[in-house]
Amino acid sequence: SLRRQRQMCIRDSNWYRLEYDDRKELMYEHGASGRQFAGRIVQLITASTGLDDWEWGVTLFGVKMDDLKDTVYTMRYDTASALYADFGPFYAGMVGPVDAIMARTA
Repeated sequence: SLRRQRQMCIRDSNWYRLEYDDRKELMYEHGASGRQFAGRIVQLITASTGLDDWEWGVTLFGVKMDDLKDTVYTMRYDTASALYADFGPFYAGMVGPVDAIMARTA
């Protein structure tokens, strides 16, 4: 339950000290949040544990910048993110011919 998860976080905010089944439940909710954007957002997740300052890299691809914003905004409020996430910098950009990009930003 959400109350139990919050109590666990207050007691110990280290994600890896949670029981596996608790982490699994939280990640199921996190995935359900992300699946709301299927068809609008494609993600690429890379693991970097022990290689740099962040354990995961998440790259989101979308046609509309609003879809990217909505995805990040929504997922920040699921329990796993709200209680345990430590977000690094976010970068956004557009890919395509310069003329097409300029036309989209006008």
